[in-house]
Amino acid sequence: MATPGGGRPKRVQGMEARVVAADLIAGVMKGKLLDQLLDEGPSAAKYQALDPRDRGLARAIVGFTLRRNGQIEEAISRFLTRPLPDDAGSLKAIMAISAAQILFMDVADHAAVALGVELAALDRGAAAFKGLANAVLRRIADNKQAILAEQDPVTLNTPAWLMERWTAAYGAETARAIAEANAIEPTLDLTVKSDAEGWAARLGGIVLPTGTVRIAVTGAVEKLDGYEEGQWWVQDAAAALPVYLFGDLKGKKVADLCAAPGGKTALLAELGAEVTSLDISYHRLQRLERNLYRLGLKANIVKADATEWLGGTFDMVLLDAPCTATGTLRRHPDGMLGKKPADVAGLAAVQRKLIDQAIRMLRPGGLLVYSTCSLEPEEGPDQIRRLMLIDAPLDVVPVTAEDVFGLEEVITSEGYVRTLPCHLKNADPRLSGLDGFFAARLRKRV
Repeated sequence: MATPGGGRPKRVQGMEARVVAADLIAGVMKGKLLDQLLDEGPSAAKYQALDPRDRGLARAIVGFTLRRNGQIEEAISRFLTRPLPDDAGSLKAIMAISAAQILFMDVADHAAVALGVELAALDRGAAAFKGLANAVLRRIADNKQAILAEQDPVTLNTPAWLMERWTAAYGAETARAIAEANAIEPTLDLTVKSDAEGWAARLGGIVLPTGTVRIAVTGAVEKLDGYEEGQWWVQDAAAALPVYLFGDLKGKKVADLCAAPGGKTALLAELGAEVTSLDISYHRLQRLERNLYRLGLKANIVKADATEWLGGTFDMVLLDAPCTATGTLRRHPDGMLGKKPADVAGLAAVQRKLIDQAIRMLRPGGLLVYSTCSLEPEEGPDQIRRLMLIDAPLDVVPVTAEDVFGLEEVITSEGYVRTLPCHLKNADPRLSGLDGFFAARLRKRV
């Protein structure tokens, strides 16, 4: 696209951020994970090239678009006589991010419409449909209040199969509370090496009962005080709990299986363990190694398949197993679009193999902590039930309130940890919530 004088076209302020946001949403719509798009490849390069302000805008647009995807799709569909064509470039993504700005963001309606039409004009495949984009986006803007009043965000933004599962597992009221929590942008939780109160004061946050410092999300993490000095790392408060279930870690040989990107490894090392961190992904292990270097912590890093590796026996084994991650949808809302019911059974089978291998790696009398960031029973209590049925050489060591800093609401009747996105409520919704985690502590029989 060129100007009449042959120079480059002048873009409206914020347009570059919207170009990147549309690119990221288009990638997610094609089945890619947002974290992967942001980590490497052309989309990551475009995102990193933005100035910090535009990068924050792009990330906010993407977040609203994904968290409110069901409402956005329903709003667009009201003003279409037929579905958007599949061969129209990034039209679907452009329409989605534009509708997100109209319905949910502090962007003037006329600006969101105009920018959406310009985005369509810039996209080779979508250009022929810029008139359609203009008409639909204008009608959404004109009818915004009526649309929002008529929508049920919970049922629209959460896949029906997940709502059915959560209702069966936790009851209808809690299932709705989980879905409502997932629609709120999550906090930034930091595990600090020391002086939690001091860091909370410096960063404008609060200290949770777990000792985690919680702040509202504000710009690039790397720019916050203490990052470069390695005084803290990003880790949801719930994600730290499995490590604390071990108790005294000083001098203990601990295997952290499926360890990358390394938050739990860092906490194990900070608490005095001799850690062996195992993961199958070279790229993710590189991130783990960089994190440890920044934090001034050490671990023995091993690239291997944890279902096959036998590198000795350990006093303790932490298995934070790969899972459907339905407990972290508030942090990773792209999962709302990509997850399928069949994923649960497939990953549960992988978890069984990993647990069996973890038992072999554990010395008699040693502790195994099994955890997942899933809300699905097959990936949590059902795995422990299987171990009891096959008479595995393990006994459950029930979790106590003291083990979890007095958070009794996260302890199940069986003595497991079960955190939910609607737990740990705060008067300020922006400071509420936990990632959904399951954790069980087991001791290997002597």
